[in-house]
Amino acid sequence: MFRHALRAALLAGGLFAGLTPALAETSRLALVIGQSAYRSVTPLPNPANDAKVMAQMLGEAGFEVTTAADLSQRDLNREVGDFAAKIAAKGPDTVALVFYAGHGLQIDGENYLVPVDVDPRREADIPLQAVRLNDLLNTLNSVPSRMRILLLDACRNNPFPAISQNAGRGLALVDTKTGAPGTFLSYSTSPGAEAEDGTGANSPYTTALLQAVREPGLPIEQAFKRVRVAVNKVTEGRQTPWDSSSLTEDFRFVVSADAGAANAGPRPVVAKRSVDEWKRNLQGKPIEAANEIIVGDGSVEAYEAFVALYIAPPYGPQAREWLDLHNRMTAWNEAVLINTVASYQGFLDRYPNSDLTPTARKLIERLRNRPVVTPVVAAANAAIPAAAPATPPVVPAVAAAGPTCPCSQTPPPGRKSETQKRVEEKPARKRDEDPPRRASRTPRRDPDDVVVYAPPPPPREYYGPPVRVAPPVSIGIGIGGGYGGGYGRAPQSYPTRRGYGY
Repeated sequence: MFRHALRAALLAGGLFAGLTPALAETSRLALVIGQSAYRSVTPLPNPANDAKVMAQMLGEAGFEVTTAADLSQRDLNREVGDFAAKIAAKGPDTVALVFYAGHGLQIDGENYLVPVDVDPRREADIPLQAVRLNDLLNTLNSVPSRMRILLLDACRNNPFPAISQNAGRGLALVDTKTGAPGTFLSYSTSPGAEAEDGTGANSPYTTALLQAVREPGLPIEQAFKRVRVAVNKVTEGRQTPWDSSSLTEDFRFVVSADAGAANAGPRPVVAKRSVDEWKRNLQGKPIEAANEIIVGDGSVEAYEAFVALYIAPPYGPQAREWLDLHNRMTAWNEAVLINTVASYQGFLDRYPNSDLTPTARKLIERLRNRPVVTPVVAAANAAIPAAAPATPPVVPAVAAAGPTCPCSQTPPPGRKSETQKRVEEKPARKRDEDPPRRASRTPRRDPDDVVVYAPPPPPREYYGPPVRVAPPVSIGIGIGGGYGGGYGRAPQSYPTRRGYGY
């Protein structure tokens, strides 16, 4: 009510035009899910509490909040689908946020949100019973929106004993930069690590998040730097949140009255520092202060500079452990994306004894045993050239050796073929004369019928190597008691006629 009253006062005073980017931003929608009442394993006490306080905070920040708790797989899929429909109804300027608290797992390099009704007996049951994180991302990306924010307090330990020995720890790395721009993803701890549920009413991640995002005008990435530092401190380095961003503009949970701190406008580009630049920046600082700086930044370059300068416990070993884990999860993500025997074998060569070793070996065997499907149609199409070359056709070997019909032999220039000579030397006959008949055969026919006679076989003398000349072949269809019909075609020098013969 106070926000609506303030907006009315600003409109009345003529000041709303200066605050339009901040207060009249866009629609804000949030889906808040808390999974506590798991049926086949020990329930989690804090996710329900975390979801409740996050829904309250987001409502105060101007979000239209939908809350859901203790969802089955079917209900979880339905809630995500309904949420996507709400985004589509609000329009492409909508900021969409999903907060999930509960169990999460990685199986075969894929991350899954775990409904309360799962009861897996083997790893293969998780894809059938859980909800894949990439499916949630793809659903949100399928509708136009201005920004998508995913906050996952789902990196707790694997509670299912049937699969806990072979599945990797925590969640696999997801790089939002490879997907659609405008996405921000935050894990409650680093990929491959496990988060703590906490001893209070809320988890360490949610507690730190509630404190950071309430500061007016604080950009989202600055807020989550504070979340990383706070969680790292309260857990004494055992847990460090991680995020990945492909945002193209800034976002603030609570906007400031300063128009310059509005959410609209492009996100400022921050130059990435090299390892040497980080070394110069950290040189001479107390180890506690230096550790807080690199945890807040969260970049690989900052951690590499820190471990090169500081080795004293506890911060030195913690930074080294974070760096090794991050490098291993990055290598695992690359192997899964390539998805070949060579990629998984390369990961095993680098990390032969990690928690992901059983998964890598299993995926290698799966690829080796995968049936090979020969793309027959693709191979056939590949054999057909895209366009016929404008070159003369290749003469077959038989044709190159000599013509099969001597009459078709083309004589050298200036000379006539034997057939041409015979036609020219033969006296012309009248058109109404009957063709010559064989003396040994006098066919019976009607006066109007004409018998077609083939020309005499051409002489064997021709230009080219000698070949066997096949005798003329006549084709006929027998009717009744041997009566047949035939059709023949004479060369150009003889007229074509139809007739019947015996």
